[in-house]
Amino acid sequence: MSYPALAARTAVVTGAASGMGAATARLLAANGARVALLARRTERLDALAAEIAAAGGRALAVTSDITDQASVDAAAKAVRDAYGRVDLVVNNAGVMLPNPLTEGRLDEWTRMIDTNLTGALRIIRAFADDLTAAAADGGTADLVNVSSIASHVSFPDYAVYGATKAALTQLSTALRTEFGPRDVRISAVEPGLTDTELAGHVDNPVLREQLDGMFTAIPALTSEDIADLVGYTVSRPRHVNLRRIVALPTRQA
Repeated sequence: MSYPALAARTAVVTGAASGMGAATARLLAANGARVALLARRTERLDALAAEIAAAGGRALAVTSDITDQASVDAAAKAVRDAYGRVDLVVNNAGVMLPNPLTEGRLDEWTRMIDTNLTGALRIIRAFADDLTAAAADGGTADLVNVSSIASHVSFPDYAVYGATKAALTQLSTALRTEFGPRDVRISAVEPGLTDTELAGHVDNPVLREQLDGMFTAIPALTSEDIADLVGYTVSRPRHVNLRRIVALPTRQA
């Protein structure tokens, strides 16, 4: 997983405390990028930043909550103060809380919408000017939104989660009409069954058992698989935009 084109780039990765976010941060840093790690869990971020530094990379731990505008604003300032202009943003933070719609879990709906959609929008707005300025100066500029196959495949009891991911994929499509003419690439990565901490968010015992059964029956993707896809996507020549990448385990229909 060597991508020389990533050297000297400045990246922001949300949800960097674990899973796909942490794996993506490691890959970017290993390929020479300066990486700002954004998430809520300070100890996890500090440990990852130390790990990256020990391997010879550069990483900045920035504790932040993307559901809070003031927190996002403070994080953006911290990143710019340390690293200057950002030219690569990976919107990876997300939460999956499936339940039948009839249970009326407004708490879960609000959390998923605030994180998976509104939180992503906050990050995009915080770094949009950086991306367009980097592109205007002739550099490569990327926004990668980590969505899900739930954006276009229906799963019982995952309606609200799927709706947030469908919105994120559609947002990516629409943003290309705004940012593409300014040479900023917008990509949506849609993983299938992937071994991350998302499964641990499920509090419905029946749905948790179903999910565990899927992991038993299907060799899942790893976080490193998705990180590699992100690395490949953002290391293409400047004029090539991989707009939508759907990745499934081979045995997943």
